[in-house]
Amino acid sequence: MAGSPSVDEAPSSPLRNPGFRALMAYRICTILSYQIVAVTVGWHVYEITRSPFALGLIGLAEVLPYFCVAPFAGYLVDHLPRRKLGVAACVGLLATALALVAVTQGWLPTTRVWPIYVAIAFTGMARSFLGPVYNALFARVLPREQFVNGASLGSVVFQSGMVVGPALGGVLVGWAGKGAAYGTAGGIVVVAAIAIGTLRVTEPPQLLQRAPVFSSIREGLTFVLGNQIMLGAMTLDMFCVLLGGAVSMLPAFIKDILHYGPEGLGILRGAPALGSICVALWLARHPLQKHAGRVLMIAVACFGLCTIAFGLSRHFWLSAAILVAYGMCDGVSVVMRSTIMQLVTPDEMRGRVSSINGIFIGSSNELGAFYDGVMARLLGLVPAVVLGGCVTLGVVGITGWKAPKLRRLDLRDLQ
Repeated sequence: MAGSPSVDEAPSSPLRNPGFRALMAYRICTILSYQIVAVTVGWHVYEITRSPFALGLIGLAEVLPYFCVAPFAGYLVDHLPRRKLGVAACVGLLATALALVAVTQGWLPTTRVWPIYVAIAFTGMARSFLGPVYNALFARVLPREQFVNGASLGSVVFQSGMVVGPALGGVLVGWAGKGAAYGTAGGIVVVAAIAIGTLRVTEPPQLLQRAPVFSSIREGLTFVLGNQIMLGAMTLDMFCVLLGGAVSMLPAFIKDILHYGPEGLGILRGAPALGSICVALWLARHPLQKHAGRVLMIAVACFGLCTIAFGLSRHFWLSAAILVAYGMCDGVSVVMRSTIMQLVTPDEMRGRVSSINGIFIGSSNELGAFYDGVMARLLGLVPAVVLGGCVTLGVVGITGWKAPKLRRLDLRDLQ
């Protein structure tokens, strides 16, 4: 499809495609909404409880419904109109934001945190559709030869939302209050619903509509488990985020160690994404091809080292700089995994494979938050984060040993 000239004048730029631009609008608005809610909920819960363990329970409240819904979400994306499912997911995020506004304004007769956890559970169910819808439509709006550049630009958009969302959430909480932050998140997700609902794209023929649900889900799982490169990339990312992530504990670091307010929390929440944007912009101009697997392993090892350094830092701006480097390392993994998934997945299985990827990756953030909360309670905040970074280094070594095809990967072999 032809579009108006983009900022990037390269003939093959995905940004010249109006369908791709609309899909990017959907992606960044859903991320902004989700991140504003996430940073506000973290501040809200810690303000009430003063407990790192309570922060961990936020992740658990989201990941349990996510686990339950994600396999069926992938099946539905492969068999039903994808744009309508995208709109439905946006409605779910809007319902969460409105419920949290009700909690903040005292419209619910309780001062406890359980209504917040219930609202976050709905976020988990809605979020299980976001990735599969995006990845399935990605392959419909772009030709295959633009997948590598498109994945890098998609990562730029994703990480931009990860920078702006937390920063905006922190500013809104500090200046206008939690209710305004939740309300803004609701307004932004309405824009996302409009973008995906008006997207012009052909839906693929639904050849598998009568396939049994569980056998169809099993087919997608078998495909992923049988592909060493995809499985290795997903496993590496999952365990490193699960064990080496420190973002979920940022409210505790801000209040008890770095002694900053909600604006500082927004800065630190956005710092990793800022680093990821820098890497994704570089990779969009200089796509990674040769020695891609080796670069991936090195980047994830550096991710673990940054986690250790963050845990030991006692200065706000040093911590922010470390998190930027942490995000740069993570950005390599995000672009690589997205590119691999788009290149090796058949179109008729994109929903199911994306859901499995979400279970591996998306859920690891929330499980990691619960793990961090438990370990912080058992070992203390700083030892828990430092230990997670050390374990990440071990995971990289084991993955390189067990997945030699990933270690020797050249992306040109997949195109």
